[in-house]
Amino acid sequence: MFTGIITDVASVDSVRPTDEGLRIALATGWAEPAFELGESIAVDGCCLTVVAFDGAVWEAEASAETLARTTLGLRAVGDDVNLERALQMGDRLGGHVVSGHVDAVGSVTAVEAVGDCHRWEFSVPDGQLRYLIEKGSVAIDGISLTVNRVDDDDGTFEVMIIPHTAGNTGLRGKGPGSAVNLEFDQLGKYVERLLAARGL
Repeated sequence: MFTGIITDVASVDSVRPTDEGLRIALATGWAEPAFELGESIAVDGCCLTVVAFDGAVWEAEASAETLARTTLGLRAVGDDVNLERALQMGDRLGGHVVSGHVDAVGSVTAVEAVGDCHRWEFSVPDGQLRYLIEKGSVAIDGISLTVNRVDDDDGTFEVMIIPHTAGNTGLRGKGPGSAVNLEFDQLGKYVERLLAARGL
């Protein structure tokens, strides 16, 4: 589990196709990486497993399923990605509960300055907007954010990005047309499934 609070923006060190998907190496800025084989790390909001490491560089494998549902297949050497290590018991829950299981790939449709902040608008694939509510939570590339507006007519939603988030996450390299990983709040998805099972 994660909270959507990004603790590092890593650089893609290498990308290598495999028979089943992709092997990606990431160079982190953590002062004391202390990686463990098998640990989970969220990369742009996608939960990946550490399969090898050397100093500050660690490797993960992305399956065909992961590549089909996320933006990881678009990553190239030198690209920035958001990182968050898995939640530990006793950690502060600064964001919201995030599983690292991406629900959909959306795209940035507009960025507008509002004082020192920026209003970002994102499009959502058909049928997915129902999981978003005003003032609810969403994870965008693994960043825990508050939904400010949902527009059912044009299939978009908006969030406000403060200067700290803009300068300390991978959003700093994105703009209109950029693809992003989206994870919606789990509670709504569970409720929907339970109601459907009851025919409601």
